[in-house]
Amino acid sequence: MKQVIHRKFSKNIFRLAIVILLAFTTSISAQGDPAKGKALFNSNCAACHQLDKKMTGPALRDIEARLSEEGIDKEWIHSWVRNSSGLIKSGDEYANKIFNEFNNVPMTAFPQLSDEDLDNILAYTAEKKAEPAPQAATAVGAAKASGEGDGISNKIILGALVVLFALLAMALILVRQTLNRFAEAKGVEVEQSSGLPLWKAFVQNQFLVLVTVVFFLLVGAYYAYGFMMQVGVDQGYQPVQPIHYSHKIHAGDNGIDCKYCHSSARVSKTSGIPSLNVCMNCHKSIYEVAETTGTPEHSKEFYDGEIQKLYKAVGWDDTEQKYTGESQPVKWVRIHNLPDFVYFNHSQHVTVAGVECQTCHGPVEEMEVMYQYAPLTMGWCINCHRETNVKVKDNDYYTKIHEELSKKYGVDELTAAQMGALECGKCHY
Repeated sequence: MKQVIHRKFSKNIFRLAIVILLAFTTSISAQGDPAKGKALFNSNCAACHQLDKKMTGPALRDIEARLSEEGIDKEWIHSWVRNSSGLIKSGDEYANKIFNEFNNVPMTAFPQLSDEDLDNILAYTAEKKAEPAPQAATAVGAAKASGEGDGISNKIILGALVVLFALLAMALILVRQTLNRFAEAKGVEVEQSSGLPLWKAFVQNQFLVLVTVVFFLLVGAYYAYGFMMQVGVDQGYQPVQPIHYSHKIHAGDNGIDCKYCHSSARVSKTSGIPSLNVCMNCHKSIYEVAETTGTPEHSKEFYDGEIQKLYKAVGWDDTEQKYTGESQPVKWVRIHNLPDFVYFNHSQHVTVAGVECQTCHGPVEEMEVMYQYAPLTMGWCINCHRETNVKVKDNDYYTKIHEELSKKYGVDELTAAQMGALECGKCHY
């Protein structure tokens, strides 16, 4: 009898242990996987939400814990994410409160997200904010801090050369004095220089005077010509802009197409200055750069400060996520500037001829600060027209003229020069 009772008791204990284990496992699985939640958050939520900052929607760090304090359970969160509009129409008090607080902008419905997906997202939002790791000093900064340079100072080299020449001059003087003493000891008479001074002898020689005058005239004409040819040529011009804009980060690291910002280059004579609204298409959400964006020249704090300059110029209240109406004009400094008598059409080159932006503007995707890459002189343009084949394949603009000129020149590909790009009236009017 005791054995039977003992067996029943053991079975009950075993069943109880299984129940507790299942409950414990269920509670663990209900907590969700933060790693999976991060991927789901980035693909579904990040366009309107940040963890620690109010955007189009509220900040979501510890959202489950914060809502539980107001009596809102996880089931409500699931219902809101899957169909916020339905919850609002049902008259739910908190749903209408959130809807009104965020300018009556309805949240996109995500009925495809399962309970497990939503639990994973909530698990990701429940993670504590990681403290930024202290950045190690760069090699350049460490060298400067320790007083070490990246090489021998130019001043030290210059000083060493001065000392060297002074020692050489002293050595020559000592050698001359020594030779004179040896000559006197041997009884050799040293002849002293006599006659006319050197400048008088030079003036009396008319041939040398003529050659010297011609030489200086030619040298003067050469440098005068070189100076005059550089008038209006601003190759390498790199002004400081009122708001720092890194083409390296935008066009290089992020791969933004040039014509996204300079959209008028495809259809207009000018490439146009992008409006600040174009910047705000992204920077409404991007209020700071990544931790790894800092460079030896510019820190992360510097880039974040430039974004704040953009907000001030466009009149954007980042805290309230709305425009204040108090905008300020940005006085951009023009870099590429052709003379007024020169006609240049961006759409003709970019859209019709298919010329890449880098052909004239250089590797902009590598430029931290934009500068004038090409000289933009008449000779430079003409050489390009002589050497560059026009993109005529599948280009209806050139279909008829391509057939005629191909027969005329006996070639399949035509340069811009062969199509009349050397005529004066093409660029001057």
